[in-house]
Amino acid sequence: MLALFFGDIFKFVSPEYAAYIGYGIGGLLLIAVAFMTKFSIGSFLLFVLFVTHALVGSVELGTDSWIQNITGNLFTSEQGKYLFLWTSAIMFGLRFCAHWIEKTLKLSPIGLLLICSIIACVGLNLASTMQTFGMAMVALGIYAVGKTFFWPTMLAVVGDRYPQTGAVAMSIMGGIGMLSAGLIGGPGLGYGKDRFASEELRRVSPELADSYKSEKSSTFLNLKTTEIYGLDGTKLAAAKESKSRTPDQEAVVAADQQGDRNTLKADALIPATMAVIYLLLLLYFKSIGGYKPLGLDGKDR
Repeated sequence: MLALFFGDIFKFVSPEYAAYIGYGIGGLLLIAVAFMTKFSIGSFLLFVLFVTHALVGSVELGTDSWIQNITGNLFTSEQGKYLFLWTSAIMFGLRFCAHWIEKTLKLSPIGLLLICSIIACVGLNLASTMQTFGMAMVALGIYAVGKTFFWPTMLAVVGDRYPQTGAVAMSIMGGIGMLSAGLIGGPGLGYGKDRFASEELRRVSPELADSYKSEKSSTFLNLKTTEIYGLDGTKLAAAKESKSRTPDQEAVVAADQQGDRNTLKADALIPATMAVIYLLLLLYFKSIGGYKPLGLDGKDR
């Protein structure tokens, strides 16, 4: 992710070689950290938590950066704002109830994360099929409940299991989540929207897809093999704003909306993957006597 970060920064120097510069800096940083840690592998569990939090950043903050645009496109811009406020209000309220939920339902933090992943997956899948504003309230409300406890509970797990790290591991985890949201989650959803919308229009009419093809290509993670051409933004905007749309414009707008739905469906794979990881972690902790916070001496608290 640092390689992607530096690759984006150095695009002003050389757009063609920016990715190589980024991966070069990322490689040097990796070697430097290896020497600083004396090539220690460290805790495999902590590494898994870091990778999982990258998924958290993608599905929570990455989706948040796009959800208002997606819902605004499927409904109206005003309704998109209301839906964003609705999900934010749900998260704000529920985060005051985490302790009560854990104690009342007798859930460990990992168990809570597993349930939340399943709920978020269900919510995003429902959101991909929403046709009315009421259905959107229900679907995105379910998704909001699911994503509410991801970020703070992940930090709590690190604090419980690795108290010797102090705030360092939590800071690293937070940084991973933010980098993932900005470099993978948000751009990934944008790439998915371009890909799915153009593929849907090509399925309906190859000729129309060619006429609406963007001049600029899109890639994911700066990989040339992922290059696709989305819909031309200017032509798409004209089709959306037209008061008396032609059949071709109707087809383009419908393909664009279907692209949004397919993007949400693909996004649901992230919490589904997280659910599998949390299930494996739950089984791991069960095999060692259950999830228990550790003290600075490494013993159960």
